[in-house]
Amino acid sequence: MGAEKRQKRLCVALLCLCLAFIWGNSLLPGEISGAISDFVKELLLKILFFLPDTGISGGGLLRKLAHFTEFACLGAILAWLHALLGQRPLWGLGWGFLAACVDETIQRFVPDRGPSFFDVLIDTGGVTLGIVLLLAGFAIHQKTKSNGGNET
Repeated sequence: MGAEKRQKRLCVALLCLCLAFIWGNSLLPGEISGAISDFVKELLLKILFFLPDTGISGGGLLRKLAHFTEFACLGAILAWLHALLGQRPLWGLGWGFLAACVDETIQRFVPDRGPSFFDVLIDTGGVTLGIVLLLAGFAIHQKTKSNGGNET
């Protein structure tokens, strides 16, 4: 099997895992999701002991940052897959927006959860950042490669 075919398979596997993680978390009832967020918050406060505990619940900023981060990963994977398929990596933005809409639709049917267009915007922002970071990393890699690995 060629290297390009292996990369495509790896990328599709990562895409499936990422979507399973995102949508799997959306299937969790609000009480369980909140408990996980609170646990992660406490863990982060122990690891990052120098940060003050602002008293913000796990449902606040931490949850929004988690959404943004997981969708940034999705955006990078989508851009990579589109590039491997010879398509424009920015097409991943549309698929990322669709994934965010599905995510919020799932929450519509889960106890103590609900859809939010604001979350779709946060998620789409994350997808956008993931695409931009992947494209920037690729551009830096290409520049380094074309310079023979020497910085100029």
